[in-house]
Formats: sequence, C-alpha cells, structure tokens
Amino acid sequence: MINYIIIIFMATSLLAYSQSSPFTKRAVQSTKAPKAIGPYSQAILSGDLIFLSGQIGINPENGNMKQESFKAEVIQVMENLKNIIESAGSRMDSIIKSTVYLTDIANFSEFNSIYSDYFKEPYPARETIQVVALPKNAKIEISVICHK
Repeated sequence: MINYIIIIFMATSLLAYSQSSPFTKRAVQSTKAPKAIGPYSQAILSGDLIFLSGQIGINPENGNMKQESFKAEVIQVMENLKNIIESAGSRMDSIIKSTVYLTDIANFSEFNSIYSDYFKEPYPARETIQVVALPKNAKIEISVICHK
C-alpha cells in the first residue's frame, strides 16, 4: 500500500513539474546559412541559450562547399555561425562555448589565426578535436553554445 502511495505521489509531482516547467524549445532558421542536411535544426533557442548545430563550410547561396582553401572553408563556417546567431537575436561575442572538429590537426595554427579574428577576450571556452572524416569532405566543423 505504501508503494502505491509513493508511486502516485511521484507521478503527481512529475505531472505538476512538467506543467509548470519554464522549459521551452524553439528552432532557429537563417536563410543566410545552409539548410540542415539531415534531421536537425540549425539551432535551438531554449531560455537564454542558443545551441547551434555543427556548421561546415557550405555556401548558403549555392549549397556548395567552400573548398578552394582551408582558410576559405573556416571563414565560411564562421560566417554561417554568425548568421545563425544573429537570426536568433544575439552576437558572436555572446558565444560561451565552441567545439571544433578538424580532419587534420596540422591545420590547428591556421585555424586559431582565423578564429581569433572573430573574438575578443574573454574568448569562449573551447575544445578542438581531430576526427577521421566530416560530412561532405569538410576539413572543419564547429558547433557553439551562445547566450541570447
């Protein structure tokens, strides 16, 4: 009997919490960034945070990868991130955290040089990881968490 009372209490508490929870989730879509190439959103706005999906160097105007150079690809990724963030009503200097995937860690120094052009101190927290491959043969992918 006590187990049933506890279960009913827990179920009632969870129902009350879920109905009063301030959690909201809204997709952010920018026409100035490439459309998602899978079942995901460009970004999700939840409360005061914006979670951007990983961006690769796709030119949103023609859907093609910027592959003439690593630098061109990184710049396109950064511009895609910037355009999505601005569509969500924020700015690049509100990025809290970034995750960077490189297919060749030898590009780390060149990446840092370009990345630093987009930020001032305090820089976002970040990790950079070498991976075997990325979609569309990209050399870099970046995802970020941003404050609105």
